[in-house]
Amino acid sequence: MRKVLILLFLIVAIAGIGAAFRYYQNRSENEHFLVLYGNIDVRQVDLGFRVGGLVIDLPFQEGDFVKEGQRVAKLDPQPYLDQVRQAEAQVEVARTTLKNTELVFKRRQELVGDGSISQEDYTNSLSTRDVDIANLKAAEAALGVSKTNLQFTEVFAPADGVILTRIREPGSVVIVSEAVTTLSLVSPVWVRAFVSERDLGRIYPGMPAEVYTDTKGGKVYKGQIGFISPVAEFTPKTVETTKLRTDLVYRLRIIADNPDKFLRQGMPVTVKLPLAQENKRVL
Repeated sequence: MRKVLILLFLIVAIAGIGAAFRYYQNRSENEHFLVLYGNIDVRQVDLGFRVGGLVIDLPFQEGDFVKEGQRVAKLDPQPYLDQVRQAEAQVEVARTTLKNTELVFKRRQELVGDGSISQEDYTNSLSTRDVDIANLKAAEAALGVSKTNLQFTEVFAPADGVILTRIREPGSVVIVSEAVTTLSLVSPVWVRAFVSERDLGRIYPGMPAEVYTDTKGGKVYKGQIGFISPVAEFTPKTVETTKLRTDLVYRLRIIADNPDKFLRQGMPVTVKLPLAQENKRVL
């Protein structure tokens, strides 16, 4: 029995020593680092057409990687091709009409000087020419609009990213600005974290940062503070404990300098800001 008590005492002692060691280790670490908690910012774009029509092509599936400039969706272009041809014909009609009107105006201009025609006839021909010039400009503008609408039957990726959702499928008829797919942007990678008011004076834009994931033995990502919100807000429920949710905090944006595929949007991360750098900055 005595041996059992001694063994239990040793176990408790060892556990106490280990706990004390971890306590002082964390305390020492906290003196050199400001530890914050946050998430990889979710950055996504809902892609849609600036014109309506019949969707005929969505070449990418959910999870596919697309590069900037790749086509991600297409409408049936035929109605807009017809509009372009119609607008081109209207431009030709306006040009022909203006050409004839200018010939008549030049003849009237020559005759009005010697009194062969009345001033009223000359004024009417001048007015007709000016109207036809305006009609040609309107026809050319309509042609430009129709060509622009034809270009809008295709949607291209604004940046590198991953297809997050396919909202529509080929065969769907969509209206103007209706989203057909959602693109999750992969770069730059931002971390959204929050700092309390009492620690606000210890950080600054450009301050170096280290980003850790919950993966055991995972990579340490280097970064820097890119933005500090000037407006205080209540701590989000997903970040801190119930007690701290009522505290006023300031939102930070930490930009990861060396991101890779293991930094996924929405995942929780730990941010460590080395306070030793603060002293160097002041000196």
